[in-house]
Amino acid sequence: MHDVSNRPLIVQGDATLLLEVAHPRYAEARDALARFAELVKSPEHMHTYRITPLSLWNAASSGLAVDQVVAALQEYSRYPVPPHIAGEIQSQMSRYGQLTLQRVEGRLTLRAASAELAELLTHDKRVAPHLEERLSSTTFLVPDLSRGRLKLALIHLGWPAEDLAGYTVGAPLACALRGRCRSGDPLVLRPYQRGAVESFHAGGSVRGGSGVIVLPCGAGKTVVGLGVMAEVRTSTLILTTGVTAARQWIAEILDKTDLTEDQVGEYTGAVKALRPVTVTTYQLVTHRKDKASAFLHLDLFRRAQWGLVIYDEVHLLPAPVFSITAEIQYCRRLGLTATLVREDDKQDDVFALIGPKKVDVPWKDLENQGWIARACCTEVRVPLSEGLRMEYAVAPGRSKFRIAATDPAKAPVVRQILAEHPGEPALVIGMYLDQLKQIAARLGAPLLTGQTAQRRREHLFTEFRAGRIPVLVVSKVANFAVDLPDAALAIQVSGTFGSRQEEAQRLGRILRPKEGLNQAHFYTLVCRDTVEQDKAMHRQLFLTEQGYGYRMVDLEDMAGATAAPGQEESGGAP
Repeated sequence: MHDVSNRPLIVQGDATLLLEVAHPRYAEARDALARFAELVKSPEHMHTYRITPLSLWNAASSGLAVDQVVAALQEYSRYPVPPHIAGEIQSQMSRYGQLTLQRVEGRLTLRAASAELAELLTHDKRVAPHLEERLSSTTFLVPDLSRGRLKLALIHLGWPAEDLAGYTVGAPLACALRGRCRSGDPLVLRPYQRGAVESFHAGGSVRGGSGVIVLPCGAGKTVVGLGVMAEVRTSTLILTTGVTAARQWIAEILDKTDLTEDQVGEYTGAVKALRPVTVTTYQLVTHRKDKASAFLHLDLFRRAQWGLVIYDEVHLLPAPVFSITAEIQYCRRLGLTATLVREDDKQDDVFALIGPKKVDVPWKDLENQGWIARACCTEVRVPLSEGLRMEYAVAPGRSKFRIAATDPAKAPVVRQILAEHPGEPALVIGMYLDQLKQIAARLGAPLLTGQTAQRRREHLFTEFRAGRIPVLVVSKVANFAVDLPDAALAIQVSGTFGSRQEEAQRLGRILRPKEGLNQAHFYTLVCRDTVEQDKAMHRQLFLTEQGYGYRMVDLEDMAGATAAPGQEESGGAP
């Protein structure tokens, strides 16, 4: 029995939670909160979480019970949990499942748990247009094409629907995972990968078939997608973040399944091959001549009898794809991502249109099991150059950020860090092209940007994997779905303001398991006492929630400050 006065959590009346970082029970409390709350601030000593309707609906959809949530708060709370907080948790979590979409005698229906709730729906201007006919006091007939729009309207009303209406079979496609890859390596799904596949598929029942799998970069999300394909055995459309990612998916499909080249097609700007398994990009399906024109390729969703649509990096789903996804709710839909954080706060839309979170494996769990590399994160605070201080002082907001982010004083620090990690394959990652060009020239390293031709990109990636290029300087193109399994060191010189998802993706570039110590290092260079330092704290939120700590090191003290393996901080900054 723990002493109540010595517990790490304070539960406030507005549903925010304050967690003491230095407390001995910080890590276990953090892991418990991650199942039903969102981290919103992570300063040095006290982290702030928030319990939201969406976080509770996701918890309910994953099988977490109200009593378990309340018990977790009571277990770690220093003071009594306000009674109305427990009541609000009960109210929100019980809403999930009060509305169900079902198919009755071939017709799509919405069933409410009570006549009062059904009546509420008829008076809501967002919901009512999608209700075709009232069949009883609690049941409505729903047009098939309104299935997605109705779910979106309901979640915005605050009453998420559980979709049990099932899915079209799609065009049959025999597909199985190989016991041994074509490359010769044995192929056995890891326990968490098998669990993710089973959770999504749910034995083929209507309780499976739609939802999001959240796994760290380097944990094998693509393999999970292939495992789902082998279960559902139907024609599949796969959406990716770019041509490089699309071709990596195709290579993985051919390497790890028994599908043949004539069954797998690339549908990009360069190639238009529509096959039983077709891999395309978000950029292509949302392409149009101008803002007034129609999207030229959205009909790709309707052009074949897809039984499964896979959304890679689902947190990047663009608005037009949300729109078309609302129309294809008859397909099974699998979202894959390392983080459900969206900078546009449309997590509700992902929940409604792709499905609830089915699996969310903590990054630190996989690190402890050796499935991903251990990562030591260090924020190096560099003094703003003397010659930039007046320019910075008088600059407007966004200009201030750019001045700090591109300070030339960072370039020699990059060289210093590389010298401290000799022989480790390294990525230097940034946002501003002029800055990256200067650093690449100074290091004599190749530069890869959005303007780099696809053939050149693939050549650089191949050379880097082979160890013939020790350092690669990359822009935002390397944020997503780039397979660089041998990268062990990343140095971030600039980023997209306070983007949490970008921080997670960039760390993910170096998390694939390594030989030997299985250790990776992630450095972020930040100009001290500038807006860049403030943005960096926000960028680190998601990773802090996952258990990663950032050592804060002033440039003057950096030599020898790299954390030894396994000794990185467990919380925020020391």
